[in-house]
Amino acid sequence: MFKKIVSLFTGDATEKLVNSLSPLVAAVAEYEPELKSLSDEELRAKTAVLKERYEQGESLDDLLEEAFALVREASLRTTGLRHYDVQIMGGVLLHRRNVVEMRTGEGKTLVATLPLYLNALTNQGVHLVTVNEYLARRDGGWMGKIFHFLGLTVGVIGPLGFSALYDPDYVNPGAELEDERLVHWRPCTRQQAYKADITYGISSEFGFDYLRDN
Repeated sequence: MFKKIVSLFTGDATEKLVNSLSPLVAAVAEYEPELKSLSDEELRAKTAVLKERYEQGESLDDLLEEAFALVREASLRTTGLRHYDVQIMGGVLLHRRNVVEMRTGEGKTLVATLPLYLNALTNQGVHLVTVNEYLARRDGGWMGKIFHFLGLTVGVIGPLGFSALYDPDYVNPGAELEDERLVHWRPCTRQQAYKADITYGISSEFGFDYLRDN
């Protein structure tokens, strides 16, 4: 399933690995001036263009550079966070099915947006598995701004039948004092959450749902 573990964000990353990824990072950066000049609507429309290119036979690797550049620009516009070059490298490695080791605070949540968006272009759904419901709701609600901006839907599943879709126009009742990243989850059916382009959840719920369905 995974090829190898890469300690990209520790001192163990080899110069050879970094050098091999540097051309991709540079290619992503080349899109930046063009994308910055686009309106929000024009940037969002790029998602449909990339999906069409995939349907016409281009591979995800063919789309990677522009897709990552789109996510970087959308993130900057919606969250104020811009992916560092080393985070772009991490996104490439995750897309290539490597396990990337990162320390706390080095941006795992942000790095994950890159391969999530890219693989969601297939219209087959992408799952992000985390360790507890709080992180699933927090990270999905936080990064949901990016995906919603780019025209993708985001769902979340949790224990006790909890499931919801990210909706920036919806605010959970009584949520005034909560973390803003947690309040825009509109309740939905389990099936609707799974039909989202990207679904956040915890491993036990994904596993139990699979067993229930089979």
